[in-house]
Amino acid sequence: MSRPLRIGFGRIAQETNAFSVVATTVADFGTTHLLEGAELLEVCEAKGTEVPGFTKAAELSGFVTAAREQRDVEPVPLFSAWAIPGGPLTADCLAELTERLVLSIRAAGPLDGLLLSMHGAMGAEGSDDPEADVMAAVRAEVGPDLPIGVTLDLHAQLGARFVDATTFLAGYRTNPHRDHHKVGLRAGCILIRAARGEVELTTAWRSLPLVLGGGTTIDFLPTMRPIYRWMRRVEKDPRVLYLSLFNAHLWCDSDHLGWASHVVTDGDPALAERLADELAQRLWDVRHRQPPSFPTASETIRQVRGAWLRRKLGTVCVCDASDIVGAGAAGENTRLLKALLEEAQGLRCYAPIRDAETVRHLWDVEVGQRFDTSVGGRLDPQLNAPTPIRGRVLGRREHTTFGPMMWVDLDHVSLVITSGPPLAMRPSFYGELGLNPWRADLVVVKSMFPFRWYFLPHNRKTIYTRTEGVTDFDHGLRRSFAAPVHPKDPVQDWRPTDRLRRGLPRHR
Repeated sequence: MSRPLRIGFGRIAQETNAFSVVATTVADFGTTHLLEGAELLEVCEAKGTEVPGFTKAAELSGFVTAAREQRDVEPVPLFSAWAIPGGPLTADCLAELTERLVLSIRAAGPLDGLLLSMHGAMGAEGSDDPEADVMAAVRAEVGPDLPIGVTLDLHAQLGARFVDATTFLAGYRTNPHRDHHKVGLRAGCILIRAARGEVELTTAWRSLPLVLGGGTTIDFLPTMRPIYRWMRRVEKDPRVLYLSLFNAHLWCDSDHLGWASHVVTDGDPALAERLADELAQRLWDVRHRQPPSFPTASETIRQVRGAWLRRKLGTVCVCDASDIVGAGAAGENTRLLKALLEEAQGLRCYAPIRDAETVRHLWDVEVGQRFDTSVGGRLDPQLNAPTPIRGRVLGRREHTTFGPMMWVDLDHVSLVITSGPPLAMRPSFYGELGLNPWRADLVVVKSMFPFRWYFLPHNRKTIYTRTEGVTDFDHGLRRSFAAPVHPKDPVQDWRPTDRLRRGLPRHR
């Protein structure tokens, strides 16, 4: 009897906002997900929780499921690191994570394949493409022939050096993201078939000079839904193994930022090229459908007041679109909080803010006792200014992910003050503190898309508000790019830029 296939699995993933001044360190990964070996395998099994507080089963759990369904596959746990979105990784952080992944591969012994989970929009000090650097180190360790499958967020940024180091890619297909496990499962099945020699993986990709378009880019709304529907129809062809589209992360530090298409076929490179081209054109065709403009904080508060019936039936979710922690902002922007304190009297509001200094200052204040202090604006004082608050302490706790945190009563505003990034995207962010979203008129979230899924039972109206910060859409368009990009510049044809980005001659 032949030995089982040994396929390693691991991760280095973080979504980086290049405009954040708050660097990401290994400690930031440690507060979310930093595991290897037997511990990693345990959390990815059916009864485990892969990333506590965020998701029970993500891509690596999906891969383990695929492996367990086969009697001749041994899933080999390597090293896995996942952090909340934030600023660029320090050079030391990138070096340590890369070394630990490579050493775990070396220690694993002979492998027949490798499944890695990455984000695709990670940034780091001293590197123009840190994920390509990681892949180059991995490829150097395993050699040129080992099949490597990589799962990616659909906001990944594809570059030639990164793509060339992989065997195939598999992107999320939902926005808000809710298919992590399914993507890992599908990628695992493809990788297992490739390791057995049952399929010959051929791929093709395109890179578009497009950084903002597609309306809201939500998968089930009219602009993007026909494209995803077409992708599913195409995949019914047994020769077509996986189609991915990537909307790009607007705040990624890449001179070649843009949307992309990627196609995996079974031994049919011509088909892969044709489908990658057609998918790219379908994406290009929706480039003029821009996201809606967002109201100011004052306009948002007026809209919430007017939504009296929706408030009675649930709550209104207000996304601070200028300070989205889920897109790498620090979460210390005080502009929306200031507007709520001054203009939202009579509305019950829940809001988060990041301020480790204020948490330390209030930590020993007794519950119920009143205080005067200020919050926010500590990490990037050039962008954000502290705002004064007066209220009473409601409680405190040590949180695994958000660090020491306080919640305080500011009359009509219940404020959660965290030491770490306040990724308020689930009702439990407030509910675990005794703040019931059903009782709130307005709940502030720091998430661009995922909150829509998690707050679905509570949310009766969604408002994105602009307050000025590092996740403003125009903030990401102010910098220069290596070539004209839409919508910043007039671009008639995407193909010349695509060919240059893929390292091909401009003309055939």
